[in-house]
Amino acid sequence: MDDWLLLALAGAAAGVLNAVAGGGTFLTLPALIHVGVPPVAANATATLTALPGYLGSAWGFRHDMRAEGALALRAMVAIGALGSVIGALLLVVTPGATFLWIVPWLMLLATILFAAGPFLVAWMRRRGAVAPGSAVSAAALLAVSIYGGYFNGGLGILLLAAFGLLGHVDLHGMNGLKNLLSAVLSLVSVAAFVWAGLIVWEQALVMAIAATLGGYAGARLSRRVRRTGFLRGAITLIGAGMTLTFFLR
Repeated sequence: MDDWLLLALAGAAAGVLNAVAGGGTFLTLPALIHVGVPPVAANATATLTALPGYLGSAWGFRHDMRAEGALALRAMVAIGALGSVIGALLLVVTPGATFLWIVPWLMLLATILFAAGPFLVAWMRRRGAVAPGSAVSAAALLAVSIYGGYFNGGLGILLLAAFGLLGHVDLHGMNGLKNLLSAVLSLVSVAAFVWAGLIVWEQALVMAIAATLGGYAGARLSRRVRRTGFLRGAITLIGAGMTLTFFLR
């Protein structure tokens, strides 16, 4: 009963965090591993539980999304799907012990990227460099998509950074594309994970329902929260604590 309660609480809190500021993976992945889910299956299941929130957020930004830079919207979606397949297949063939060794480094990277998010966005909005061509843009997006297919943590910040480098300037549109591609990446990855038998369905169901409820509550809360810097700092501390915990395992 304690394990199910932990999963429900972690899922609900992750839903709130993702709706308000992001960082839900810092809670769902460690919670799944803590209750005994193998590391690779825990990462696959955490990706599944994040999917409903991505879809809802993408729908909310549907009027803001449009192609900027050198790549058309359909091309970006196709590249994201391809990268997600590659990343998911890499995860499928990664031994559990190896992934458990990699996780702290991935969480450290995700924590740093999350903490640096506002500075990255500010830098991207100030930059005046010429946007790269379609080949470079496709390669950059493919690299980020492979990362997202393999590990969900920090994906949003990486996508925002990639969009800025590719010549995007509309932050609302960038957020919409970020959620759309995150949904595509997660959906394709989850299909591969289901095919490989990596999803632990009972835990996933509990956490997904809780995350959906938390996401709805977080969406309402986000309209009232003004001190997003405080939330980002709290999430960064959570990520740092979880990263340290995994390093000490």
